[in-house]
Amino acid sequence: MDAQTYDKLLPEPTPDTQPYWDGLKAGKLMLQACGACGRVRHYPRPVCPHCFSMETRWREASGRGTVQSWTITHHAFHPGWKGQMPITLVTVDLAEGVRMQAELRGALPAGGLKLSLPVRLTFDPVTSDLTLPVFVSEG
Repeated sequence: MDAQTYDKLLPEPTPDTQPYWDGLKAGKLMLQACGACGRVRHYPRPVCPHCFSMETRWREASGRGTVQSWTITHHAFHPGWKGQMPITLVTVDLAEGVRMQAELRGALPAGGLKLSLPVRLTFDPVTSDLTLPVFVSEG
């Protein structure tokens, strides 16, 4: 699939975020860590919010975490999403100590969607150049 056949909005990687997107394409969740204080951060950005260093390292993350919050969208914000409503967007506390948002897909356990539901990251290659993160339940 390429950008001409994918009918949804696409993120535009920047030099600061490219290693994150490259990792997803390779089937890995790469998180930024400060090269000075070592703290992990997500979303990727050029300056550490803790010590203000501009030194950056990337490390592979487990992709496992627990649901901290969610929203269920019933109305498409873009025509490309009309056929997929409703969608569930989750905020996940990753094992590495940062939060990440992505769509939750797949079957849920008998108890349904709830706080602290264990999830893991999977990968959705939407074009030949771009893979998006998606969470699935581990419960």
